[in-house]
Amino acid sequence: MLEALKRSWAIPLICGLFIALNAVLMADSTFWLNLLPVALLIGWSMLVAVDRLLIFLVFATPLSINLEELDIGGIGIALPTEPIMVGLTVLFLLRSSLERGLIEERVWRHPITLIILAQLAWMAVCVLPSSMPLVSLKSLLARFWFVTTMYFMITRLFRDPRKVHGFFWAYMGGLAIVVTYTLIHHAQNGFAQEPAHWVMSPFFKDHTSYGAIIAFFLPFSIAAISFPGYSRTRKGVAFILFIILALGLFFSYTRAAWLSLVGALGMLLVLRMRIPPWVLLLSLLTVGGVVIYEQEQIMIALERNRDESSDNIGEHVKSISNISSDASNLERINRWNSAVRMFKAKPIFGWGPGTYMFQYGPFQAAKDRTIISTNFGVMGNAHSEYLGPLSEQGIPGIGLMLALVIVTMTTVMRLYHRMPKNDDRRLLLAAFLGLVTYYLHGALNNFLDTDKASVPFWAFTALVVLLDIKYPRDATLDAPRTEIPASVS
Repeated sequence: MLEALKRSWAIPLICGLFIALNAVLMADSTFWLNLLPVALLIGWSMLVAVDRLLIFLVFATPLSINLEELDIGGIGIALPTEPIMVGLTVLFLLRSSLERGLIEERVWRHPITLIILAQLAWMAVCVLPSSMPLVSLKSLLARFWFVTTMYFMITRLFRDPRKVHGFFWAYMGGLAIVVTYTLIHHAQNGFAQEPAHWVMSPFFKDHTSYGAIIAFFLPFSIAAISFPGYSRTRKGVAFILFIILALGLFFSYTRAAWLSLVGALGMLLVLRMRIPPWVLLLSLLTVGGVVIYEQEQIMIALERNRDESSDNIGEHVKSISNISSDASNLERINRWNSAVRMFKAKPIFGWGPGTYMFQYGPFQAAKDRTIISTNFGVMGNAHSEYLGPLSEQGIPGIGLMLALVIVTMTTVMRLYHRMPKNDDRRLLLAAFLGLVTYYLHGALNNFLDTDKASVPFWAFTALVVLLDIKYPRDATLDAPRTEIPASVS
């Protein structure tokens, strides 16, 4: 039938009608029909080339544009990524209902997967008593399609080891385009600190999310320079990408991202020194206890810092601990205190997923407000991947987020030392250190409601799960199905 259609007059006629209709609409300043061929191509890819569509989705993520940033009706959805994710999610659900074993059973039974499913389930529960049910429902659906495509579907994509590398390279390729654009734009403004807040527009909302995502991929860009299976050409490209990303991070003036890389380096030392997870956890609890016990003296010391954010890198770094006059730091404290007050008002179910930005206004104390605060609280989220869920989903919300971080870190710390020194181990280290930068950054900002952070976060987490299954603690379990090839050039 298709061959007969190709030889008939139908295709030229349909194409001619499309061109004529599109020309008429464009003459009337209506351009939406131009998207039809793209939509048809994406629809075709969903049916016959899902793997390639996923890789394209990864490449397009850094380049995606949120319609809110273009002031088009206030629709909070990123193009072209989220509509594709919605379509892939529907396809996945349909296939799951018709085909058993679409996702390996060991993936479903893994502790990390169980925590992720519990997060989704608790978000669904919190939609019902939410202060803004429609907002919470949209937040739940967004998390659902992020997790479905970039966790569950990615586990199928990563069955082919070459596509694990393809994921990293696809995202870094798109990100390098954005960073190059930003650096050129920033150079036109003298690489000053103030323009660094907006020169990455329209691809990123601000410099904090921009810096966080660059930090996410710097570990892999470093690892790729000396990856044994890569050709000299690919290693050379990796070096160029590392330079681009490093410059992008440096001129982002994102202090939290800089700190997160220091933390990732510390975690690398922990792994190299073979420090057990329980020792690391005990050390963190001890440090936390000391901070709480000596918080008054620490606050007094911090309040003596008067260094402001500026073009001077030294002063900019010192301003990290300025909680006396730095507006950015003080506003962040205002958001955190507001989140805690919101939690105290609704400690179990919270105010509903995605509602913080609409509800925190009345919870601002007069002593916490800054020159950039607003009376109605319309300046964004909680600036914390942990306090945000606390205010929106209560104690279970923060508990599940902390459980995801702790269980993932513990899994990697045990897995890393039982793996042979092969390519898989290098991939695990690159992905884990990227996750560590976000775990640390998440204490100061939260971006998991965006495609740009969710894509690497859930995919890297999926890679940890797959490698944990592939290299089990019990050597008598099934042997791994696939191996990273010696050469992936």
